[in-house]
Amino acid sequence: MTKRALIITSIASDSMESLNTYAKECKDRDIDFIVIGDTKSPKEFYIDNCDFWSVDRQLELKSEFAQLCPTRHYARKNIGYIVAMMNGSSELVETDDDNLPREEFWQFKERTVHAKDIKEQGWVNVYDYFSDDFIWPRGLPLNELQKQLPALTTFEQKNIDCPIQQGLADENPDVDAVFRLAFKLPLNFKKVGNIALGNNAWCPFNSQNTHWFKDAFPLMYLPAYCSFRMTDIWRSFVAQRIAWENGWSILFHDATVWQERNDHDLMKDFEDEIPGYLNNTKICQGLAKLDLKGGRENILDDLVTCYEFLTESGFVGKEEMPLVKAWVNDLGKYWK
Repeated sequence: MTKRALIITSIASDSMESLNTYAKECKDRDIDFIVIGDTKSPKEFYIDNCDFWSVDRQLELKSEFAQLCPTRHYARKNIGYIVAMMNGSSELVETDDDNLPREEFWQFKERTVHAKDIKEQGWVNVYDYFSDDFIWPRGLPLNELQKQLPALTTFEQKNIDCPIQQGLADENPDVDAVFRLAFKLPLNFKKVGNIALGNNAWCPFNSQNTHWFKDAFPLMYLPAYCSFRMTDIWRSFVAQRIAWENGWSILFHDATVWQERNDHDLMKDFEDEIPGYLNNTKICQGLAKLDLKGGRENILDDLVTCYEFLTESGFVGKEEMPLVKAWVNDLGKYWK
C-alpha cells in the first residue's frame, strides 16, 4: 500500500490560508502533512491534521541530522523528510507555503511515465518548451539563455523511469532575480505534457513542487552550508548526476500549483544567487567527471562522493560533511 507524505517548512502562523488548505486536502486523501518550523515559528501552532515540528520537538528525534542542522535555514526541511521516512512513507511530496495546489497536484503518480526522452543535450532550458515567452528556471547558467534547443517533436516519446518528478508553478514561477528584475510577471505555462531529462541533459529543478519515489529519497538532501538561493538547485545537480548512474531520468510536467510569492528583496536574492551564476557550470562539469558506483545499494556512498567534491572544491563549506554523514547514518536506519 502506498503511503504518502507532504512536507513543508514554514515560519508562518497557523492562520495561513495555504497551510490550512494543505491540511484539509491531505486529510481528505489520507496523506501525512508534516510542517517543519524554525526559531522564528510561533510558539503556539495548531492546524487539524498538521504534524507540526517545532525546533524543540525536532531535537527530541532519534536523528543525528536533527541535532547538527543549523537553525534559520531551509535545510531544516531535511528533518521533515526524515520524519516521513520514520513514519514509513513510500512517496514524498514537497512544496512551499506560498504555493497553492490545483486538483492535479493531488493525483496519484506513476514512477514510469510516458514522456519525451531528452538526453545528451548538455544544458536544457525546460521552461522554453513550456512557454512561448523568454523565460528560464532559477539555476540555469546565464550564458546558456540564448541556446537554441531542438524542437520537442524531434524527441522520442517512450516509457521512462522517473523517480523524481518536478511540477511547474504558474503565475510566479521559480525564476531567478535577474529575470524578476528585467521581466514582468505573472506568467502561466503552456500544457505540453511530460518531458524527461536523462543522461547529460542538465536542468535545475527546485523544491517547490516535487514528487519523490522511495528509491530516490537519499537524493532529497538539501545542503546547509551554501547560499539559501542555491540549496535546492545544487541538490538538483547532485540528484541528476546520481540518477543517471542508476538509469533514471528527471521528469518535468505541467504546472499543478500556482505561487503567491512571499515578500522578497530582489537585490538580496540576486546577491545570494551570485555563487550560482558563477559556479553552476563548474559544479556540473565536476560532478560529471566523478567515478560513481551506481545502484540503489551504493546511492548513499555516491551522495557522499558528490559532497566531498563540492566541499573540497570550495563550492560548499567544509562544515557540510558532518551533516551529510549524519543524513547517511539516519537513512541507514529509516530508509529501507
